Amino acid sequence: MSLRHALLGLLSEGPASGYDLLKLFDESLANVWPATQSQLYGELGRLADAGLIVVLSEGARGRKEYAVTDTGRAELRHWLLEVKPVPVRRYDMLLRVFFFGQISEDDAIAYLGEQRQEAAEEADRLAELNETIAPYADNFAVYGRLALEWGLRSSRMYQEWAEWAINEVKAHDRTANPDSCKPD
Repeated sequence: MSLRHALLGLLSEGPASGYDLLKLFDESLANVWPATQSQLYGELGRLADAGLIVVLSEGARGRKEYAVTDTGRAELRHWLLEVKPVPVRRYDMLLRVFFFGQISEDDAIAYLGEQRQEAAEEADRLAELNETIAPYADNFAVYGRLALEWGLRSSRMYQEWAEWAINEVKAHDRTANPDSCKPD
């Protein structure tokens, strides 16, 4: 997903100012596609230059309200239906795990325990967020819940994987050092 398409999607639901869009990002899309204020405002300018959005009005302190154009809606539709998502193939955490042979088993277990804890905290945070949007039935809430559920499930899977990996490291330690399994 690109910031361009995220903004087109948000504006497809109705006109909004840059400030409004930034708030929407923080409340919803930041879970799957974070953006900074400078990135968002820069992209709004590029979208306007490309004719994908227009400035509907300008208010005090340079506040602009944007709306998506028909060309912008066509671009969003093209991206949604015809552009294949790019699979994520780089996982910094898994690259580290691959080289656990270079650190002690205790350090590996501690690292995996931290990953397990972070995944549990993320699952809790997303479950809380799910409760706050449950009463709503607009497009952002309904389809946002689909994305949120993916986040919940992947966080739980990540947590389960970390627990499994801790057990694997412990089993490897006993196999590699059979004397460590003998009572003193």
